[in-house]
Amino acid sequence: MSIYLLRRLNLFLATTMLLFIVVFWVSYQFPGERSYILTGISQPSPEQMVDIEQTYALDSSAPVQFLAYTKARLSGDFGLSVTSQQPVFDEMMSLIPASLELGMMAIIVALALGLPLGVIAAQTRNKLLQNTILALTLGGYSIPVFWLGITLSLWFGLELNLVPVNGRFNLLYPVEPVTGFLLIDTLLSDAPYRIAAFYDALAHLVLPTLTLALLPFTMVVRITRAAMVTVMEQNYIKAAEARGLSALQITLRHSLPNAMLPVLRTFGLMLGTIGTYAIITEVIFSWPGIGAWLVSAIFQRDYPAIQGGVLVTSMFIIFSTITVEVIHHKVNPSSRKELYGIH
Repeated sequence: MSIYLLRRLNLFLATTMLLFIVVFWVSYQFPGERSYILTGISQPSPEQMVDIEQTYALDSSAPVQFLAYTKARLSGDFGLSVTSQQPVFDEMMSLIPASLELGMMAIIVALALGLPLGVIAAQTRNKLLQNTILALTLGGYSIPVFWLGITLSLWFGLELNLVPVNGRFNLLYPVEPVTGFLLIDTLLSDAPYRIAAFYDALAHLVLPTLTLALLPFTMVVRITRAAMVTVMEQNYIKAAEARGLSALQITLRHSLPNAMLPVLRTFGLMLGTIGTYAIITEVIFSWPGIGAWLVSAIFQRDYPAIQGGVLVTSMFIIFSTITVEVIHHKVNPSSRKELYGIH
């Protein structure tokens, strides 16, 4: 396992280095002064200019500049946002909890709904029900996320007026940030309206969560069904049936835990796609996360924010993908042996 972890660490470092090379090269393509692109300071003082030249080695060769650029970014120095003149790193840290809260809620909904439907589709003998579930998931997988988000907003937000269609919470409920996760912060608050604030934050989560959860939901249903069909043919399942275990016991104790392994692996492979869907979802619902912030920075040509947003979101996806793969191989050692020849 230690050899495998070392290989995964090397992969993470190599991929991260390639990411920094690409972002560094792209930063040269931005129009304007190099100091402005790197720091967001449009008119630096002589003292600031000397500091910028020393920090980013602007008078040196490209490889030396790249090393200086990487050192500055890894130390948390992403410059100032052109639009707000606030440190880019501080802005990103304040926005990341909102994106994580939305993403985790979407994954929870996808698993809570997708796993039971996948099991039903695999075990039911009703062909009509099975085909209906598969057809619905195929249709859901094909629906563009921007169309779904707008449609849900029109139906449930504007026409029926059931839930809010934008933002993260009502400004009538000021909540002191503690963890950055609004659902938790509202419960931790000692304000008399904390329960009302919790339900308001939950209501704001409904539409963006459903929009973002559609893709992983359809994936969970189809992968769970395929895995369950394969698992149910294994000898240990037939042995459990011979011992007189009920169908529910076999499913919960034997079939479903083993069927979860392909679901976990597929989640890791699709994190990049889910991250892209999350950015679109944040823009549609004006969700104050790092995805909507990054899109706004692109429109406003906020070059330091663009670089910081791309680096942080990409590194998070790379790290999460490798982490999911490590977890998968930890709970399923046989796949590690097959892939890497480890005995």
